[in-house]
Amino acid sequence: MPARIGDPSPRTTRQRLAIAQLLSELSDFRSAQEIHAALCARGQSIGLATVYRNLALMAQMGDADVLNRKGGEAEYVWCSRRHHHHLVCRRCGHAIEISGPAVEGWAEESARRHGYIEVTHTLEVYGLCPDCVAADPDRCPALGLSDLRCNGQLAFRPSEG
Repeated sequence: MPARIGDPSPRTTRQRLAIAQLLSELSDFRSAQEIHAALCARGQSIGLATVYRNLALMAQMGDADVLNRKGGEAEYVWCSRRHHHHLVCRRCGHAIEISGPAVEGWAEESARRHGYIEVTHTLEVYGLCPDCVAADPDRCPALGLSDLRCNGQLAFRPSEG
């Protein structure tokens, strides 16, 4: 269970703990409706409005990141509090935190050059994860990728010749 949910105010509730527990077990962005359905499937008695309210609070507190999909639907993922970006699979939604020192320098320099201060930014990088590429074998040759298995993990390398 993520320890930081008990940080100072607001009051920790049973519902917020259940949402935090679920988010901490997931590795992909999920909508409030998906989170609500998963909690109900676990036997939690929680309203959809409560899920929305708590997700918004968790995002404000820095415990969850929000990603707005094309249709405008917000999706959430548990995250670290350090500044980071995400690499997100367009097909399955799997997300990993990545750092981008070059992006940080570019953002700061761009802001300075134009006279901006107190600059913040977000960056999400989209692609297809190795599992989704492997699930679509017709796509692999077009990408010049060959399947390798290393310690049971699927990995890719450029095809030879």
